[in-house]
Amino acid sequence: MDIKRFPEKMGDLPIDFSNPKRTLISGLFQETAKVGGQPRKFLTYIPEDLDYCQPCLVAAIPSGEKPEEYLETSGLKAFAEDKKLFLHLATPETAWNADGSDADYLNAIYVAIQARDFYITMQDNIYLCGIGDGSFAAHQAARRMASEWSGLMTFGDLNGDLNAEHTALRGESDQGEVELKVMGMAAQLPVWMSMTAKNADNTAAVDFWKEQNHVVGTPLSGEGADEIWMPTPVRVLSEVNEEQIAQVRLAVRENPFTKEQMEAAWSYISLARRHRGPGKKQLRYFKEPIACGAEKKTMEVDGMTRTWYEYVPKSCTPDKKWPLVVVFHGRGGTAETFFDLSCVSTVAEERHFIAVVPEAGVYQQKPNGLRNVLLWCGIYQDTPVDDVKFIRELVADVESRHSVDKSRVYAMGQSSGGMMSDLLAYTAGDIFAAVAPWSALRCPSKMYREWPACEQHVPTMMIYGDQDFLTAGHGEDPILPFCLSEELRATLMEKLETYHLDPANVETWKTEPITWYAFPDKQGVPMVVIGRVDNMVHANYPEESWISYDQFLSQFHRSENGTLYYRGRPVNESDV
Repeated sequence: MDIKRFPEKMGDLPIDFSNPKRTLISGLFQETAKVGGQPRKFLTYIPEDLDYCQPCLVAAIPSGEKPEEYLETSGLKAFAEDKKLFLHLATPETAWNADGSDADYLNAIYVAIQARDFYITMQDNIYLCGIGDGSFAAHQAARRMASEWSGLMTFGDLNGDLNAEHTALRGESDQGEVELKVMGMAAQLPVWMSMTAKNADNTAAVDFWKEQNHVVGTPLSGEGADEIWMPTPVRVLSEVNEEQIAQVRLAVRENPFTKEQMEAAWSYISLARRHRGPGKKQLRYFKEPIACGAEKKTMEVDGMTRTWYEYVPKSCTPDKKWPLVVVFHGRGGTAETFFDLSCVSTVAEERHFIAVVPEAGVYQQKPNGLRNVLLWCGIYQDTPVDDVKFIRELVADVESRHSVDKSRVYAMGQSSGGMMSDLLAYTAGDIFAAVAPWSALRCPSKMYREWPACEQHVPTMMIYGDQDFLTAGHGEDPILPFCLSEELRATLMEKLETYHLDPANVETWKTEPITWYAFPDKQGVPMVVIGRVDNMVHANYPEESWISYDQFLSQFHRSENGTLYYRGRPVNESDV
C-alpha cells in the first residue's frame, strides 16, 4: 500500500456538511513522534469515511516487516476498516529492544496522535497492541503509562521480565491547545495476552497485571480466553466515576496472532474507556448511546446536518410533563463521546428527565488546519455558525414529540460546551431555567458573533478544576476567594453585577473534593455558585452530572408567566 503525504493546507479541503465530523483524508500516512527530543517515524492508516473521535489502536508490529505491506498481509487494514479505527503502526529501528527506549517510543505515539493537525482523536479511547517481538515493548509502555491507555492486547511471547522494569513512570506533560495531560501513573488496565506457552517471562507479566488489577480467586474461561482473571468483588469506593472492571485474560495458542484472537481480544478491551477526572484518569465501561437506549436524531439548519442523541427513560410517560436537560460536549468532542463521558443517561434514568446530547458546529483550530473541528458557536469561511438557533430549533422539536415540562429546561456542558451552556443563560433565558457550565463560562473572545442579552436572570453553577490551565487563574484574587482566568473572571463579575449580587457576600463550604462558593441574592437564593475541584485538570466526571442536577438545576423552575422559583418559592428578580 502506498504511503501518502499529508496535505500542507488542511484548511483547503472541503467539508461534507451532511456529516461535518467525517475525516477529510483517508489512506496510509507517515507521521513523527518525538522520543527524548529525537524524531521517530510511525504510520497512520485512516479508513475511508471514518468519523473523528473513533478508537485508536497503536500496534507494535514484528521487527523485519515492511509496515505498508504488513498492514494488508496481517489483516490489520481490514480489521481497522471493520472496527472503524484509527490504526497507528509502530516499527523498531532494527529489532524491538527491552531497554525501555521502544516503550518510550510507543508512549510518544500516544501523545503525537492527539495533535489535531490532520484528524481528531480522543485520549479516552486509545489502545495498545504488540505483535510478535513487539509484545514486550507494548507491555513496558503500558506499565509506564497505565493510567493513559484504555487497554492492552499482545500476541506473542515476551522476551523480558516485566517485573524487572524499574523505570519511573512518565511524569505529567501538557500539549498545549489539545488540553492533553499525561499523568503516567499506576492504574488498572484491561489486558489480553496470547502466547505459545506459559514461560517465565509470560508468567511474570501475567502476575504483574493480576496484581495491578487486584484480581482474586480462580480464573474463569471462555470468549476465546483460556483464563479470565477477575478483579476483586470487594468495592471500597463508589463506582460512579471509576469502575473496577480491568481483567487479565490469556490464551495459549500455537499461533498467537490470528484473526480469531484479534477479534476475541478487541471484543474485550474495547469495552473500556479512560476519562479525565479528579486525580488520575478513570476507567469505565463505554456507554454507547444506541446500546443504552438513546435515539440518534438529525435536522438540517442553515445547510448543515445537525445531530443529537435523545434519551427518554421509560418512566417519562406521556401522561405527565418531564424536565429536559441539554448536555454539551467540549471542543473536538462529539455527541457520542459526551453521552459516554457525562453518563447523563444514568442520571436521567434515575431522576426521570429527558436528556439530549447535541453535536456542535465547526471551526478552524489552527492556521491552515482542519476546518471541521467541532466547537460551539464556531465559524466556517468567515460565516459564524448559529448554534443558538440550532438549540432553539432542537428544543422545539423535542417538545413537539415528547411531554416536556417547559418550566424545567436546563443546560450543562464542559469546556466549549460549558461556554455554550452559559451563553444560553445569557441569551435564551426564555427557554432555560438554570444552567451548569463546567470548565468554562461565556467567553466573547472565543465566539464569532454577538447575541443579545435576555431579560431573565438565569441561575448558574460553574464547576472547574484547580489544575485547569484554561480556567483556573494564578495567585490570589483581590476580591473573590478563588482565582479564575482573566476572561472568565470578567464574565463572572459581569454576571454578579447584572444579577445585583455582592461579590463580597460569599457562602463557602467544602464537600470533598469540591470547595463551594455561593453568591446569594437578598432572599438567600444562590443565583451563582462556583465549585472548585481539587487536583483536576480541564475535565468533567460523571459525579458532576449528578451534582449539577441534584444540587442545583432541579432546585429551579420558571413558570409560564416567567416567574423564577427556587425550591418552590418565587424569586423576586428585581432584587436579583
